[in-house]
Amino acid sequence: MKNLLKHINLPKDLRQLAPEDLPQLAKELRRFIINIVATKEGHLGASLGVVELTIALHYVFNTPKDELIWDVGHQAYGHKILTGRKDIFDTNRQLNGISGFPKRSESEYDAFGVGHSSTSISAALGMAIASQLKGENKHHIAVIGDASIASGMAFEGLNHAGVTDANLLVILNDNAIGIDPSVGALKQYLTNVKKGTEKQDNIFEALNFNYSGPIDGHDLPLLLSELKRLKTVKGPKFLHIITTKGKGLKQAELDQVKYHAPGKFDAKTGELPVKSDLKQPPKYQDVFGETIVELALKNDKIVGITPAMPTGSSLKYMMETIPNRAFDVGIAEQHAVTLAAGMATQGLIPFCNIYSTFLQRAYDQIIHDVALQNLPVIFCLDRAGLVGEDGATHHGVFDLAYLSCIPNLVIFAPKDAIALRNIMYTVQLGIDFPIAIRYPRGRGHLLDWKKPFEIVDIGKGKCLKEGLKIAILTIGTTAKTIDDVILSINQKDAIGHYDMQFVKPLDENLLHRIFKKYDAIITIEDGTVVGGFGSMILNFANTNNYKQTITILGIEDQFIEHGTTDQLKAMQKLDASSLQKRIEDLLFALNNC
Repeated sequence: MKNLLKHINLPKDLRQLAPEDLPQLAKELRRFIINIVATKEGHLGASLGVVELTIALHYVFNTPKDELIWDVGHQAYGHKILTGRKDIFDTNRQLNGISGFPKRSESEYDAFGVGHSSTSISAALGMAIASQLKGENKHHIAVIGDASIASGMAFEGLNHAGVTDANLLVILNDNAIGIDPSVGALKQYLTNVKKGTEKQDNIFEALNFNYSGPIDGHDLPLLLSELKRLKTVKGPKFLHIITTKGKGLKQAELDQVKYHAPGKFDAKTGELPVKSDLKQPPKYQDVFGETIVELALKNDKIVGITPAMPTGSSLKYMMETIPNRAFDVGIAEQHAVTLAAGMATQGLIPFCNIYSTFLQRAYDQIIHDVALQNLPVIFCLDRAGLVGEDGATHHGVFDLAYLSCIPNLVIFAPKDAIALRNIMYTVQLGIDFPIAIRYPRGRGHLLDWKKPFEIVDIGKGKCLKEGLKIAILTIGTTAKTIDDVILSINQKDAIGHYDMQFVKPLDENLLHRIFKKYDAIITIEDGTVVGGFGSMILNFANTNNYKQTITILGIEDQFIEHGTTDQLKAMQKLDASSLQKRIEDLLFALNNC
């Protein structure tokens, strides 16, 4: 059998093939993706679902002159392989390797950097209008999923595009699932369109798009024919294709949620490795998920909200147990926040669970709809800090900085699973302010974490260890790293350790005691050093005329790329050995001054 993929390094090579060879290439491309992701990990199902579309787009359009944008980018692996990155695709998402998402600095074929959803239509329209203004004759294609197109920003792009004559093609990759199953009225509309039972006018034609479809997104001859026809159609166009996420791997088709990003698996059988019976500490998302159910069963005012992340946030536990009080609102972070605000005005207790990186998309709503009105919305920010292989678009390192300047908003970072449970318990008893609770991706360190609830004293920090010379102030789960570091330092008595718990309000009484006692202060956070926790401590010291040396440790003022969390922490000198050296160097300086 011919090995076509071996000879294809760029789309110009692809275009040398006869159309009848393309189905064979699709099989090879699928197998290539499966083999690499099985051992290197990454996003699987989305890329398998668009193999035929990827081939057809690069075959029909003159990329990179014609600009192709993949919304989010989960589905862009085939695109990367066909655009010069086949031989280095095994470095995908690894330190110093290629990014798991399209990235302008990586390839001229990556027309726009994507990581958060629903940006493709606006970006492609911007490019198309720019081409008009410059007198260029080229095509602009945005590929967007049925979950992403339900987002407000996608509608804003469609709304504008419909009153232009821009050379824009929007392709709706309709597979009825994002990371979790798609939700909402638009999903039902698209389902009806697929079935041929939709009685309403076509929503996309109503927005002035030249609509075609739905067509089978795995039928290569049909895709080629339709894309060639659409090249001749002027103005904004909309192609609706139906695909199967995980196409070509039986398990990925049957369990599309699990195989969105399955980790390592058997490339031949598709089977996932058997989980170890070894008892492990829970993931922080599961601490949230189990605790909100425990609390909501006793407090009927509690509601849960997530923008399209029921599995990732573990709100799925509440959706299964108390479905009428748990809401997946789709990829709609702005709506999620203001929905929570509306619920809070009526006496409900909304836990709004959003990844730290995604809450950035709802910044105005936090300020205007929640904090300005001082509404008791409880933000649970999952994936705070460095998240690893998803890289720069997903690290939750800005939240402490962008939230700390907002009046009325309380910010809490639990040092462990027990603290997360206790703050959730405390706030549902009744608060008259909004609060953000931020916690990292992955597992904690406590096996025995389901302790009886205790009330958290709002705005108060804790002394974990008294010392003589250096006070280390930590926020969140960085406390465990410092606990371990102190055990390795010879002059343990010199080191004091304080879990500040609250970035806002700061525990000023505790800080006054610390600054009056210690010769030097070190702050440590898993967020940006610009405007974050350490900056708050510096401001306190300056306001109160304290003169000690203050060392701020955290994420540098740069976008952090992808790699394992441990690798990235080491690069930022936030790993245990780097922190130990920093503390010992400061001790040496103090002892010899």
